[in-house]
Amino acid sequence: MSLNLETDLLRTLSAIADTGSFTAAARAVNRTQSAVSMQVKKLEESVGQPLFTREGRTVRLTAEGEALLGYARRILKLHDQALARFRQPELSGVVRIGAPDDYVTVFLPRVLARFARAFPGVQVELRCEPSISLRHYVEAGDLDLALLTCGALSAESMAVRNEPLVWATSTAHAVHMEDPLPLAVFQNPCQVREATLRALDLIGRPYRLAYVSPSQAGLLAAVNAGLAVTTLGRSWLPPGLRLLTAREGFPDLPKLGITLERAPRHRSAAAEALADAILAAFREDEATAA
Repeated sequence: MSLNLETDLLRTLSAIADTGSFTAAARAVNRTQSAVSMQVKKLEESVGQPLFTREGRTVRLTAEGEALLGYARRILKLHDQALARFRQPELSGVVRIGAPDDYVTVFLPRVLARFARAFPGVQVELRCEPSISLRHYVEAGDLDLALLTCGALSAESMAVRNEPLVWATSTAHAVHMEDPLPLAVFQNPCQVREATLRALDLIGRPYRLAYVSPSQAGLLAAVNAGLAVTTLGRSWLPPGLRLLTAREGFPDLPKLGITLERAPRHRSAAAEALADAILAAFREDEATAA
């Protein structure tokens, strides 16, 4: 009897490996948990090997599962490339997208890599600047798309994430104990800066603006050197930094609302395709975190 590795089963295998649970994988592939369990059983029967072991509420790949996952990812990549080639072979042109540098580092690499595989004829131009500047470029039509934190521009604005803001300091220094507290903050105008200073003002903690930069990289350099404390999105806390909590005297911060903005006029099919890819990636992240 001829046996086949169905792409739906391989996609579910990949989703479980990425999320660590059948429940989260079910959301990612738009199936029920029982359907995912049946798919895993069918896949294990096809290869004749157990693919997962359970550890509490999470699942872990067996050695055979790890081996199959490598094949699955390569098969799915080739499958998706072939499908994109014949479904939308005409898609080409240039898409201009803007995002602050921290979003580029955290959110966009996986999206842009996937988009490039699906639409190799589309050229992506990326502009890294603060949200307030990018907002003006979108309004003027100088950018097709932008990820912003300065509030929705229009009825077409898409809220894609509410990112928790956190306090961060170097793991190797005690700068967070200084009085007044040295801060590394973005240049004005900036919602993160405003939220940071407002939170300290509310508890009456003295501070000084030790470092001001238009880029996240500049702020992190000061923090890593033990020269200041900063605030940033929880998702992009880098190695070498740790969180500061209420137990150490640091107040709660609001969540950062991130929106995907589209230029108001003359959007190309390529721009719409990239927008769809970004929205899909954020939905996947949300399903994984749930």
